[in-house]
Parts: sequence; structure tokens; C-alpha cells
Amino acid sequence: MLCGAAWFERCFERLDPAIGIRWQAKDGDRIAPGQLLCRIEGEARALLSAERSALNFLQLLSGVASRTRLFADAVSGTGATVVDTRKTLPGLRLAQKYAVHTGGGTNHRLALWDAILIKENHIMAAGGIRPALDAARVIAEAEKQRCRFIEIEVENCDQLQEALQSGAKMILLDNFELDELRQAVHLNAGRAILEASGNVALETVRAIAETGVQRISVGSLTKDIQALDLSMRLDH
Repeated sequence: MLCGAAWFERCFERLDPAIGIRWQAKDGDRIAPGQLLCRIEGEARALLSAERSALNFLQLLSGVASRTRLFADAVSGTGATVVDTRKTLPGLRLAQKYAVHTGGGTNHRLALWDAILIKENHIMAAGGIRPALDAARVIAEAEKQRCRFIEIEVENCDQLQEALQSGAKMILLDNFELDELRQAVHLNAGRAILEASGNVALETVRAIAETGVQRISVGSLTKDIQALDLSMRLDH
């Protein structure tokens, strides 16, 4: 899947604004080996100087989008969505989040400022699930113009029950086995949005989705990346 045309173009524009690029495909298109993606016209010096950086962006983001598309296709029809994480390459979070969206995935929070995810260390520091949620609600109210949601991580069904009793509306089920996920969905009874997380693979994501969870977070979308093999060839 192609992704990253804007970053590709910007690399050339920074060196020579007169360079012209005519795309034969657009972001989100499925592409095949040997396919011509674009034609570029300009001075050879600028083309060769920008080549590597431009291809790096296009290969990386196309790889992220392509991998996301595989996961999104795998859960198609289940009602579950595939979401990314903050496990991104330094300096490239927005670009990789864009690639996930292009590939059919859903973006989780962008950073610490636009949503609250309460993890096990936060629960420990706050003194428990309920006080952690209470503290998060105070922060969310103060930052309500930009805080989109509060989510809390649980590691077993006992913690899930406590989170539900404490009014949690979005709960991350960390490293639950399939039977535990089914039990969690039953216990939840539609009260909160449930997100499965932890060692999710392409081979297992469909079975996870079929347990009834609404969201599945996959860190490997942006962390374990296989870039596409793309190249540029001069044509006289």
C-alpha cells in the first residue's frame, strides 16, 4: 500500500521548488511489485541529493500502512477495530499515525496530552484503581478541551470488576488469554469499551476480535516495521 507522498514531495521541494512530480498512484492505493508510482522532472543534482531521504519516508510509511491493512483486513466483519500505540520512531509519530490511518487502522492517543491511559505503575502510585480513576477525572476536567478519553489498564477479571464498579468507561485488557477475553466481555455486559492488548500477532488477531472486544491495540504496527523496497531510476 502506498503512503507518504507528501513527505516524499517535500524532500524534493526543499532542494528545488521547480521539481515536478506526477503521481500514478495515491496514498491508500494497493500497489504491486514493479509498478510505476510517479514520474519526477527536475535537475539531476537536486533529484539525486533528495533521493535517499524521499525514498526513506515513502518506504517506511508505505510499510506501516501495508502492515496495518493486513491487520484491518484480518478483523473485517467482527466489529473490532485495530488501533496503534505510542511505540513510534522518535520524531516520526505524526507521520506513522497518518500511515496507520491510511492503512485502515485507528489512532490511539497522540501523546500524553490528548488522552489519559492509566497503567499498572500509575495504579500503584495512586494507591489503587479507584483513586487512580478519581485523579484522572480531575485532570481530564481541567483539560477537557483536549483530553478525549480516560482509559485504564487491568491485568485480570478481578481488576476489571473493580474498574467497572469505579465507573471506568474504557478499559484495556492487558495480556488476557482468549478465554479470559470472553469472560471479560461477558462481565462487562456493554458497560465500557474494551480494548485487548499485548503480543497481538497477525495470526491471532482474528480470534481476539471474535471474543467481542471493540478495540485491539497493536504496537508492532509502528515499532516492528518492514519498509517496502522502492527505488528511483533516472530516465533520459
